[in-house]
Amino acid sequence: MFCEEHAAEYNRGWDYFAGLSAEEAAQREANEKRDASGYRESAHYGWAGSGDGSRSRDEMRALDLLGLDTDASFEDVKKAWRKIAKESHPDVRPNDAEAAKTFQAGQAAFNVLRVAEENREWKGSGI
Repeated sequence: MFCEEHAAEYNRGWDYFAGLSAEEAAQREANEKRDASGYRESAHYGWAGSGDGSRSRDEMRALDLLGLDTDASFEDVKKAWRKIAKESHPDVRPNDAEAAKTFQAGQAAFNVLRVAEENREWKGSGI
């Protein structure tokens, strides 16, 4: 396992086309660009990423952590977050490390979904 500095050094010197002739390298590059063209198109439409097509992977994980389905509204998100907060807030359950972890994870999940919702509203406003 490399530290960040050594990983960057290794990556700078790595040649994907090492051992190939110029013609072979050009052919491989052309094939990969052709085969990956659908990914570029999906990125244009905001579909890129390993979510469900409407949400990112991070949003999907956050919904799962909150115990919600992928089609949950932001109101559902707020309700689920309030429930977790009421049950696991450090003021309610002092000296409970597991409750503190649950609270922090719920807070992080809510923040991911809140930012995503704000971004959707901003994009939808046409500004």
